Amino acid sequence: MTQPTTKICILGGGFGGLYTALRLSQLPWDSTPKPEIILVDQSDRFVFSPLLYELLTRELQTWEIAPPYSELLQGTGIQFHQASVSTIDINKQKVQLQDKSELNYDRLVLALGGETPLDLVPGAATYAYPFRTITDAYKLEERLRILEAAKPEKIRVAIVGAGYSGVELACKLADRIGEKGRFRLIEIGDQILRTSPEFNRAAAKKALDSKGVFIDLETKVAAINQDSISLEYKNQVDTIPVDLVIWTVGTKVSPVVTALPLKHNQRGQITTTDQLQAIEHPEIFALGDLADCLDADGKQVPATAQVAFQQADYTAWNIWATITNRPLLPFRYQPLGEMMALGIDNATLTGLGVQLDGSVAYLARRLAYLYRLPTLNHQLKVGFNWLVSPIIEAISK
Repeated sequence: MTQPTTKICILGGGFGGLYTALRLSQLPWDSTPKPEIILVDQSDRFVFSPLLYELLTRELQTWEIAPPYSELLQGTGIQFHQASVSTIDINKQKVQLQDKSELNYDRLVLALGGETPLDLVPGAATYAYPFRTITDAYKLEERLRILEAAKPEKIRVAIVGAGYSGVELACKLADRIGEKGRFRLIEIGDQILRTSPEFNRAAAKKALDSKGVFIDLETKVAAINQDSISLEYKNQVDTIPVDLVIWTVGTKVSPVVTALPLKHNQRGQITTTDQLQAIEHPEIFALGDLADCLDADGKQVPATAQVAFQQADYTAWNIWATITNRPLLPFRYQPLGEMMALGIDNATLTGLGVQLDGSVAYLARRLAYLYRLPTLNHQLKVGFNWLVSPIIEAISK
């Protein structure tokens, strides 16, 4: 009797979801019929988010950091559905999509990532620009073009949050806008890059100072309006004129995920075993921003792209193991260091005993991310373009 084909449904096409799907398609299925792998994402493009900042400075093009899924999945056998997830019925093992289609599954991978919370401050949802998706980048680019086309004496930009995203945005935009730019980096804590190594924090502070970025520490955003931002410092509120507010603070879990009858932590993340399975539902795997995961050593893993990248390998292996009756592997996170762009041709890098900053770190960061791009074909196309572009520019001059 023919064995029914196992259906694996992967929700979310970011680092966790896409890389899990690609790895699953590459594993050996000789002794077992190859499963039906379905990847669902609301966008038609994967976004290599650590390089999203380079779109704003035009150092990179959209096709390099946001290739279409149709291109990446070509020849893999993976089916792609462009749709938003409406509901998930874990009892019937069905996923309802907002386009009214329905997907059955035998294994479910939850990799929907996080969302930017814009409901924390009055006016943020209306006037602040998040920076997480390719759509966010397009909207911010359009706003920057309008501001630059008006040719004002100065362009006043407030960036909320002095974590990695806030610092990288401040440095990139300062290089783009130049002398007209007036930048404020607003942080509720007492230092920038709170979780970053000291070397990277010092390099970032030096870069921000050199670009004239003003840093407001221990400062809370009280409200955002169309052309102003109200800041609270030591119980005193000041309202400052501003042309653009970018919001980089926080991550919230999708309501589709928080509604699931699974074990969650206080932030709404799904609590998993160290094998990345939902508690009491071994057919469901969760990874990335929406997962509350302790690794094999009992250590909490951070919600970063690097973690999701590593979790994808384990998720794919463990799904394969459950289907082929092999032992599952507990997730072992390997911190490989931290890289951060600090403007055009400037970055900082710490990890594996290495500390670099400046243009050398910028090149090392580019090469490391080139290696992590999702497929060999895309790596070759992008790498070739990076080699050839400077030559073409030199000739054209």
